[in-house]
Amino acid sequence: MNSLRKTDLKAIVISLIVFAVLQGLISSEALDPFWQLNIIVICINIIMSVSLNLINGYTGQFSLGHAGFMAIGAYTGAVLSVNFHMPFIVGLITAFVTAAIIGCLIGLPTMRLSGDYLAIATLGLGEIIRIVIMNVNYVGGAAGFMGIPKSTNFAWAFFVMLFVVFFIKNYVNSSFGRACVAIRENEIAAEAMGVNTTKYKVLAFTVGAGFAGVAGCLFAHTFYIVHPSSFTFLSSFNYLIMVVMGGMGSITGSIAGAFILTTISALLSDWPELRMSIYAVVLIALMFYRPQGLFGNIEITSLPIFKRFKGGK
Repeated sequence: MNSLRKTDLKAIVISLIVFAVLQGLISSEALDPFWQLNIIVICINIIMSVSLNLINGYTGQFSLGHAGFMAIGAYTGAVLSVNFHMPFIVGLITAFVTAAIIGCLIGLPTMRLSGDYLAIATLGLGEIIRIVIMNVNYVGGAAGFMGIPKSTNFAWAFFVMLFVVFFIKNYVNSSFGRACVAIRENEIAAEAMGVNTTKYKVLAFTVGAGFAGVAGCLFAHTFYIVHPSSFTFLSSFNYLIMVVMGGMGSITGSIAGAFILTTISALLSDWPELRMSIYAVVLIALMFYRPQGLFGNIEITSLPIFKRFKGGK
């Protein structure tokens, strides 16, 4: 336990150093506005990929509707800011609660499914959420919701991301997380040992959906406008690619996958037609040479080089 706390403390210190360096570059305008924006997008994508990894990687389910919960959080936060003039923090909390409640309601029937059936169900539900939003004039309908204040800055995005990463990391290391891993490894054996598989699958789905809602709220307050086209099933696939690239069942992998793919997307912004082709090439190469993802199911603290850094043998 002490060793775990020391590792957490070191990770927090390193994170604060990274924040200080990046904030210094932003404040001094050493980074142009394009990269300042993309750093915030990286933080949002890390929240999305880590929360999806809780469902797909640690619990072994196959959700393809994560962008739908992001949409719920985005529109919830936008409505509270524009129509009710609520503080940003209230929007973030309400986005989490709303997306989590809807995730729970969706998870109760769908988590009894598995494999391809669950993937199809969540894909369909994600699209239903988007279509419903498109037909609600109160939130702008198909034209999108405009006039959202730019409340998301690097500090908000970074520290919310840090909170989400440590929350999910502690969740995975708790008894709840161990039950999720047991379900992933062998659901029948887990149920035979007394694990309430439906309960833990729905709980993981609820937590993941809630944090996707938080990412959506940050997203909405970054771009002044939210549009239903930002939350299509292709967006859900994009977040799934980040998880698969980093490694299913690795928080470090989710962070790396989100960072790499968002950076590639930013670098190729002048050649959008090449972006998906390069994504495909990268994934094909990964499946040939590293099918388990960059980190597999291990964390950076488990790597030999990190152990030597800590003074381990």
